[in-house]
Amino acid sequence: MTEVTTTPKSANRATLTAANWAEAALDAIAENGIEAVAVEPLARRLGVTKGSFYWHFTHREALLHAALELWERHETADAIARAESAPDARERMLSLFRQLASMDRRSERVLLALSGSDNAAARACVQRVTECWRAYIQEGYRLLGCTEAEARYWATLAHCTHIGTVRMRRDNPDALPTGPDFNDYLRFLIKTLLPRELHVDGPGSLNGTHAPSGQVSV
Repeated sequence: MTEVTTTPKSANRATLTAANWAEAALDAIAENGIEAVAVEPLARRLGVTKGSFYWHFTHREALLHAALELWERHETADAIARAESAPDARERMLSLFRQLASMDRRSERVLLALSGSDNAAARACVQRVTECWRAYIQEGYRLLGCTEAEARYWATLAHCTHIGTVRMRRDNPDALPTGPDFNDYLRFLIKTLLPRELHVDGPGSLNGTHAPSGQVSV
């Protein structure tokens, strides 16, 4: 992260924004967990005094709330806005799949730190973010012709695949392909989760074959 050059207090207050503090808090969470969100260490990281913090926030919890809100917006509204620029349901799902697969390491570490935290606000934030992803994907499968139950099953599978990949990258990174091999792996995942046979052809229909309730032919 780019360091902020120490300047007189009045200039610090004027130039360092609440968003700067929230980004620094996310860096701290990614590195050392939610307990690392503390005023003095973050002030040192940013090269300012504690007075800069109190210019923007009344207490630590306010900063934590701002950091969680920022991360949630990055991972939901911003990601979905990019996906929504695609022309159809399949392309929108492909866009979100690619974004999740290429999630930067800080966001992955924040996700893991928040999901493992005892902090109620942190866990609620993770639940909202992951449910937003899952619900968006579920709606995509529904638009491709799945029944509500089928779309829910596919979306749950896709969501579990993503979360499992994030955890494996932390716990057993050598098991995951890297470089060009990871691109091949990503193509395999997309082919598995979004087969070409899956398209709009009537409710619950895949490539003209109506699957029984709760089952999808691929």
